Amino acid sequence: MWFGMMGAMMLPVSIPWVRVLVSLSAGGGRVRSGTPLAPGPGPWTHVRSGALFLAGYLAVWMLFSLAAAAVQFWLGERIALAGGSPLAGAALVGAGVYQLSPLKAACLRHCRNPLTYFLTRWRDGPRGALGMGWGHGLWCLGCCWALMALALVLGVMNLLWMAVLAAVVVIENVAPGGAVIGRVAGVGLVVWGVAMWVTG
Repeated sequence: MWFGMMGAMMLPVSIPWVRVLVSLSAGGGRVRSGTPLAPGPGPWTHVRSGALFLAGYLAVWMLFSLAAAAVQFWLGERIALAGGSPLAGAALVGAGVYQLSPLKAACLRHCRNPLTYFLTRWRDGPRGALGMGWGHGLWCLGCCWALMALALVLGVMNLLWMAVLAAVVVIENVAPGGAVIGRVAGVGLVVWGVAMWVTG
């Protein structure tokens, strides 16, 4: 359930990355000094590179999903997660503060610049595509983990809130001015969490 939700929420922001990867890859998926080589023998190379990149990317989110499910199971036995619990307010404030942090800003800059990543960290061949997907997935996890963890308190099966979180992730990653929207969302989360503490 967690991995299905993570995939649905994170795959849209990976599409621009796959497009850039495919546009740069050629032959065995190689580039030389940031300049693509001549086109390869057929489209399969590009499909394979894109698929392996996504596999590496989704592997990171699979591990996050396993960890989140374990935390949900452990906490669910001890603390009420949803509603107006103190833990829910703390999670909202924590996610909001992280949205405003320098670490979040650094990870978001990476996520908004696929061309820079590929031209500076290109690795050849299938293993290279898989490794680049894994590396990008770690950056993406650093960018979005706090928002994704809010599913613990908002409800993993709450489709409305999952759609809202997915929209925030997509907007801050791909839309013009997305970084500003992400910070505004962070302020909103802090206010929401504090209000939950006050009224709870």
